[in-house]
Amino acid sequence: MPSLFAICAGVFHAPVVATFAAFGSFAMLLLVDFTGSTVQRLRAHLALAVAWLVLVSLGTLAGQSVWTAVAATVVVAFVILFAGVVSSVLAGASTSLLLAFILSVSTPAPVSAIPQRLAGVGIAAIVAMLAVWLLWPRASTDPLIAPAAKVCRAAALQLRLDAEHFAATTGGPTVTTCRLHANDTAAATDALRSTFTATPYRPTGLSTESRSLVRLVDELTWLSTILAGSGPTAEMEHLRDPDSSAVRFAAATLLELCADALENPRLSLDQLQAAATELRTSVSTLEESAVARLPPLDATDPDLHQFFGRLNVSFRAQEIAFGALLIAQNIGAFRMAGQRSWPDRLLGREPGSLTKPLSSAVERATAHLEPHSVWLHNSIRGAIGLAIAVGLADLTGVEHSFWVVLGALSVLRSNALNTGQNAFRALGGTVAGSIVGALLLQLIGHNTTLLWVLLPIAVLIAGIVPAAISFATGQAAFTVTLVILFNIAQPEGWSLILFRIEDIALGCAVSLLVGLFFWPRGASSAIDKALAEAYADSAQYLLNAVDYAVSCCAPGIPISPQNGRRAAAAARRLDDAFRTYLAERGAKSVPLSEMTTLVTGVVAVRIAADAVLELWEQFTDDQLPLNDRAAAHSQLVALAERVRQWYATLAGSFEQHSQAPDPLTPDHTIKAQLIEAVRRDLHDSAGRATPTAIRILWTSDHLEVLRRLQPTLATAARRTRAGAPSAS
Repeated sequence: MPSLFAICAGVFHAPVVATFAAFGSFAMLLLVDFTGSTVQRLRAHLALAVAWLVLVSLGTLAGQSVWTAVAATVVVAFVILFAGVVSSVLAGASTSLLLAFILSVSTPAPVSAIPQRLAGVGIAAIVAMLAVWLLWPRASTDPLIAPAAKVCRAAALQLRLDAEHFAATTGGPTVTTCRLHANDTAAATDALRSTFTATPYRPTGLSTESRSLVRLVDELTWLSTILAGSGPTAEMEHLRDPDSSAVRFAAATLLELCADALENPRLSLDQLQAAATELRTSVSTLEESAVARLPPLDATDPDLHQFFGRLNVSFRAQEIAFGALLIAQNIGAFRMAGQRSWPDRLLGREPGSLTKPLSSAVERATAHLEPHSVWLHNSIRGAIGLAIAVGLADLTGVEHSFWVVLGALSVLRSNALNTGQNAFRALGGTVAGSIVGALLLQLIGHNTTLLWVLLPIAVLIAGIVPAAISFATGQAAFTVTLVILFNIAQPEGWSLILFRIEDIALGCAVSLLVGLFFWPRGASSAIDKALAEAYADSAQYLLNAVDYAVSCCAPGIPISPQNGRRAAAAARRLDDAFRTYLAERGAKSVPLSEMTTLVTGVVAVRIAADAVLELWEQFTDDQLPLNDRAAAHSQLVALAERVRQWYATLAGSFEQHSQAPDPLTPDHTIKAQLIEAVRRDLHDSAGRATPTAIRILWTSDHLEVLRRLQPTLATAARRTRAGAPSAS
């Protein structure tokens, strides 16, 4: 930036070119941080340069009158902000793109000035790409990778010990040893979640790779919970199941390879895929052995507790296998995301998606065209706030109108309280920076050479301190940079400092008023609505998945794929609301641990639905009359509807700000009827149980897992309601 400014202003004597070259290089190097290989980042910077050329031209044309400037700012700012939901490339460039338009629309100039402005942008783009190529060749490493790999290895070790216990008749690991390693897995998972919640993962900063890692946090948390309840206990000391042990061994191998794939990006995924295939084979063998253990039709009625206890070890192994396969699939997607083409990255197309890039972008954007979408709220508020700042700067006739709009852009946040806090910090930082600038001017006087020496140091500090120290310190450093920059270009002394404080104060006032009017409570209010939608849609998806299990025996009634997409869209909106909630500064009215529990609960419901679908995907007809399956199917749907109603009621409690429902108690009557239906209806002509029978029982076990999760969710919801502000 100092080099370009020096060449354009001092050598070519082109102040307009110098201004746009300086701000262009600042925006292209300090306000964006594209991910991927060097070639991918260079492509992103080239696209950013083209966008700057277009936006500077549009801004200059729109700035010919105040009304066109205000109208254009509303439209352009909304498009830029909302487009960030499509991909991390667009999201990460939003501030830089806004600066391109704001700089040109808030500094009116005749149309004849466009070539000079574009020349400055072009020079800045060329130098920025050279800097990216030569100075920043190394891609950054996501902080979640190391702790996620540690959880994978801890879970793999726990699975191996559990497998040895269930396989060995004598001399295997004791229950105490298995429990100790289960605690290690839980501790590693807690460390992973602590890293996650301590990192400011704003939605605008999440690439597809980072989103995969965020999902991985939820999946590893879910797997850790399953492992905590699947290990050997004193009551199970006599149980031995070699087939379940084989599944656990295969899952452990897969998780170890998952850790390797996370830590070594050059590792081939062939081994991972081979291990996944081996695990699926082990699960098929487990299913066959579980079917063989079901009592024949002419056996005496079994005790309910013993009957389900006999299948518990095998069900847990099947559940663990699904979790390990899900984690491996996600890590594979994480690795493939880094190898996507440029159009796929720009339009946010997920690896392995069947849709085209443009269709993926449209689907992602439409998922946020909801009244309670946090992203939609931020886009509307940002667009209107910046437009008001543009109009107000023109009507008040301030000399440096650009800083009014920049002040509004700097402090707009997701709620009015935090906007006010940022406004205070922005003004405080500006005053502090102005004092430092004034002292510099007093000491240096009009020594332009010394100002040139200090300019690169000031730019360096302004780029580092906002992230390393605080927002207010960043404002102070940026103010000092501007004082030096403009006193080199056009010495103004104290007048520049006073104008800077006045303009920033005006911009802060605009952002505060817009925040109060459009969204007084921020993400903490929107997250309730997002939780309600996510739980309701995920519970309906679960019921539809069970309906699909029933329809496997009655061809022609397929599950509607829209239900799964709707649940996924609601989960994405919840994800964005939660990230914004984490990013908001200030004390939280709700304990973060309780809110995290509720968000993870949505993941558990969706994973259970996915597990049911996976269980029935490879369905083979047992050649039994449909009428012989009706009773078992009826009882299974009754169990699913009971679970769905509870989660729908929980969703309603978030939306209506009421108390969470009491957890469901075990319904032994429905379970007994299900067992009786399975024993009576799902046997072949020789009286032997069929694979359909074991899948129905395993499906009921997935529903039982969600029932056992309810006390934890109900407690978290009640504590959340106790700490949340009352509904208006």
